[in-house]
Amino acid sequence: MPDHPLLSYLTPLCDDMIASLESLVVRESPSRDKMALDALASFLAARFESLGLRTDRLANEVGGDHLRLRLEGPDDRPPALVLCHFDTVWPVGTLGTMPFRVSDGRAHGPGVFDMKASLVLCEFAVRALQAIARMPPRPIVFLFTSDEEIGSPTSRRLIEEEAGRSAYVLVLEPPLSGDRLKTARKGVGRFTLEVTGKPAHSGVEPEKGINALVELAHQVLTMTAFADPAAGTTVNVGVARGGTTSNVVPAAATAEIDVRVATLDEARRVETAFAGLRPVLPGAALKIHGGINRPPMERTPQIANLFERARVIGRSLGFNLGEGSTGGGSDGNFTAALGLPTLDGLGVPGEGAHAEHEHIVTSTLPGRAALLAALLLDL
Repeated sequence: MPDHPLLSYLTPLCDDMIASLESLVVRESPSRDKMALDALASFLAARFESLGLRTDRLANEVGGDHLRLRLEGPDDRPPALVLCHFDTVWPVGTLGTMPFRVSDGRAHGPGVFDMKASLVLCEFAVRALQAIARMPPRPIVFLFTSDEEIGSPTSRRLIEEEAGRSAYVLVLEPPLSGDRLKTARKGVGRFTLEVTGKPAHSGVEPEKGINALVELAHQVLTMTAFADPAAGTTVNVGVARGGTTSNVVPAAATAEIDVRVATLDEARRVETAFAGLRPVLPGAALKIHGGINRPPMERTPQIANLFERARVIGRSLGFNLGEGSTGGGSDGNFTAALGLPTLDGLGVPGEGAHAEHEHIVTSTLPGRAALLAALLLDL
């Protein structure tokens, strides 16, 4: 282990970090449960206020409240922005079948990997900075949001406004395997196609009907062709519904489509293609809803430079950091699309996001907290 003051302080605190993680995991916080989310927000606010951070609770009438925490710097230069979310995909009651537990060097439980362990990193990074009496060169804003898992519908504007005041952004989503940070992410789109036909008796006068499912079948083939694997664009018609009974020409059908794009140019192309859908069957009608709700995080020169600086800083802590890309989106997509240097994947190594085997590797907690603290000191 390198002789580094941050590691010297944090390594003996691994058990304390696990205990802090448990206190978060046992407070279940599904994305659409305002009562549960607000309870966890209160717990987090109190915890960080005790460390001397200025805490702003940002009311949210249609979901959980968000938190903005500020650690002041030596002057008023643009702050560093650290993004985390405290909502999970797991409903209240999941602890009954998937309790928090530690075994074989792993901590298991709902949301432990994605991404409550990252909230622990924020807490102990602040503790470490205070313990070694080092002042970061700029203020730090921690933004903890409550709706990332459902597309950040109420926090997106807040994230973008905060990013507009910031110098760079660190996103504490989990890393890729092999200690790789995320320097690129695909953008994410959600579309819904509604098809309207005309009902008729399928045996007596089918010619008087307009089969919405047949129209939908034509459209499924058309939409699937919008994909461009060479450009990194995927189009998945994942859900289709229609009809009432087998002896009625179906009058309505719908499809739900997932789209992933690697570049802003592809995002624009795909949105234009969906807007241009036209019926094939005479008399059928189409309505298309949705769009690209997370722009792609492209690996810009600014992001590449930020990663290179992080790689050098990480080496002083014994990390051999790599980089990679992923098809999933995060709130870092929003900040990168604004041109902010954004580095993602700074969370805790583990596996099983959104799965029953979700876990983190507990021994990595001190090192990852030290890495976050070192980045905030040196960037």
